[in-house]
Amino acid sequence: MNTLTANELKTKGVSAVESRLRDSEELVISVRGRNRYVVMDIEKYAKLREYELAAALEEARSDIREGRYQAESVDDHVKRLTSEL
Repeated sequence: MNTLTANELKTKGVSAVESRLRDSEELVISVRGRNRYVVMDIEKYAKLREYELAAALEEARSDIREGRYQAESVDDHVKRLTSEL
């Protein structure tokens, strides 16, 4: 796993990130010995977001096919949600 410590990031800055991303698509930033953040190229991030949205759309389509939804007005929807709290 390609890891950069928070201290290295502080001292070397973005150049450390850029050099590490040349060898790997992702870079883990560790803080006090624990992996906390992931840095990646913006194109890869955009692709991951696209996959995430496609999965959400497929989940919604599946719910509709299986009848797992309710048709109701906005007011009724808010009332139902409020009563469930």
